[in-house]
Amino acid sequence: MKIRYLALFAPIIFVACATRTVDEAPYDPLQDYEEVDAATILDAPEPIPGTFSPENLYQVKRGEYLVELLGCGACHTDGALEGVPDFDKALAGSSIGIAFSSPLNNARPGIIFAPNLTPDEDTGIGLWSDPQIESALRIGVGRHSGRKIAIMPWQGYTKMAPEDVSAIVAYLRSIKPVSHKVPDEVQVGEETDKPFVYFGVYRSHNEE
Repeated sequence: MKIRYLALFAPIIFVACATRTVDEAPYDPLQDYEEVDAATILDAPEPIPGTFSPENLYQVKRGEYLVELLGCGACHTDGALEGVPDFDKALAGSSIGIAFSSPLNNARPGIIFAPNLTPDEDTGIGLWSDPQIESALRIGVGRHSGRKIAIMPWQGYTKMAPEDVSAIVAYLRSIKPVSHKVPDEVQVGEETDKPFVYFGVYRSHNEE
C-alpha cells in the first residue's frame, strides 16, 4: 500500500529564487520541492530456518508481524523513502537520508540514514546485545553514542509490552544478514551529495 505525502516526504531540490516583481505570481514555498510516492508498508523478510529453535517459532513470527505492522521497512529499506524499495536490502538500512530540520530555515539540514537492522556483524546489529537493541527501540538510544535517535518514533514504543520488544529482537536475529553500510550522519550546516527527504509536518505560526 502506498500513500502520497507532500509535506511528509519531500526530497531536496533547491532552485535559486529571484526577487519577485509586482506582476509575478505569489511565491509558493513548495515549488522548490518534488513530491514523492513513498512506500509506507512493506512485507518483512522471512526468518531463516535454523536460526531459532522450534520453541521460539511463535516469538519470531510475532516479531515479524510487529516489524511489518510498525512499518520499519519504510525507513530501513533502501529506496523505500522514494517509493522504489530494494527488496534485496530489506531492513538493511537506507542510503537515502532523512532531514530533520526545517527546509524553510536551513538549506543544509542535519541528515540521518536509517541503519541496517539485519544481523550482519560489520554493518548491521550482529554484534549488538539484546539490551542494546531493546534500548534503541524503546528509548531511542544508539549503541555507542548514548544520544537520542533523531527520527525513529521510539516515544511511541516505550509503552510496548516487554514480550513484544523481545519478539522483535528475536525476529531481527533470525533474518538474513545483509552487508550494507549506510552513509554517516550529516551535521546541520554540512554539505552532502547524498539524496535525502524531509520528514515531518511544519505548522505555520501566523500572527495578526
